[in-house]
Amino acid sequence: MIRAVIIILLVSVTTAYSNAKECMTEAIYHEGKNQSFLGQIAIAQVIMNRVYSKHFPSSVCDVVHQAQTYKNGKIILHRCQFSYYCDGKPETVDPSNKQWIKAMEYASIILEGRIRYDLTEGAEFYHAYYVRPSWMEEKTRTVRIDSHIFYKWKFK
Repeated sequence: MIRAVIIILLVSVTTAYSNAKECMTEAIYHEGKNQSFLGQIAIAQVIMNRVYSKHFPSSVCDVVHQAQTYKNGKIILHRCQFSYYCDGKPETVDPSNKQWIKAMEYASIILEGRIRYDLTEGAEFYHAYYVRPSWMEEKTRTVRIDSHIFYKWKFK
């Protein structure tokens, strides 16, 4: 009986980690494949900062796939937390792609807690330097890494 419970728990933990790693990899790849190692780690750290925040969902996949939807459940184009997820383009990836493999490696590094220093200084938001989102004035800028500017809530 105890052995069966342990096996069920191990399968649940392994599945949860695997799902989180897939979602984290997807976000790192699509949001930052053209960024440096530090830029990609920073994207992953924003995701984890959101997971640990009371203002966002509490799982990696829920954070990455957070989107506004119509009443019928369909995602509203360009109304997502991570732009790649609802830009209307298919998210197909060759799993042997070098950038995908690196993103998967970086996802593991973050999910396993192998980097303790938060490069983003607690950021829960970012955008490319060449856009000016309406929300940026309501946040405190923390740092720029590669082509992304990072922010946190003003009240923190």
